[in-house]
Amino acid sequence: MGRIGNIKDRKAKQDSKRAKIYTKLARLITVAAKEGGIDPEYNANLKNAIDKAKSQNMPNDNIDRAIKKASNDSESNKFEKITYEGYGPNGVAVIVEALTDNRNRTAGDVRHAFDKNGGNLGTTGCVAFMFDLKGQIILEKKAAIDEDTLMIQALDAGAEDFISGEDAYEIITAPDDFTQVKDTLLEEGYEFINADIVNIPQTEAILQGEEIKKMSRLIDMLEDNDDIQAVHHNWVE
Repeated sequence: MGRIGNIKDRKAKQDSKRAKIYTKLARLITVAAKEGGIDPEYNANLKNAIDKAKSQNMPNDNIDRAIKKASNDSESNKFEKITYEGYGPNGVAVIVEALTDNRNRTAGDVRHAFDKNGGNLGTTGCVAFMFDLKGQIILEKKAAIDEDTLMIQALDAGAEDFISGEDAYEIITAPDDFTQVKDTLLEEGYEFINADIVNIPQTEAILQGEEIKKMSRLIDMLEDNDDIQAVHHNWVE
């Protein structure tokens, strides 16, 4: 099915977890605004967080409240970014990005998720070398999108690669070129399923039978945790 999976399944999963996704995005926006200022024109991290929220159809009122919270809420100072690395069933490489105000709680939750589903939490750097940090933009294939036009626009804007999947287009950029490519395509009127800086695996892992169930449960447990912002892995779903 490929790295980005089935778009319909992906969208259905996102819809079912919409409230939780909004909670995580609000935290991301608040922390970005706290760290770099409330004007997205001068704060690239905030701009990317807002764009990510909009791609998930997060209401503008929610976005505005999250930005204002950066000025009013001293609690947002307490959040820190932590990355965990580990192995899922059959050695699947997993990277977990967290934004937490209690690292002991989050570390315990992450370790429990790995232990419960046939994996184990590893040390920093144990799997990171198996991934490349890239900008990734995903668009659903629609009749209104001309593939050749989209590809030319993306590459001209600075994209490294353009991949036409079964039901989606995937555009890959260098991290430094991500914002430029994303903004260019937004100005052209394109809508994204997702647009973010992600860890893309260099190799892919295949699972079978019970291993698939365990890996699915591991991902679900991690993504259900409010402290977890993203889960990257090299399993081909």
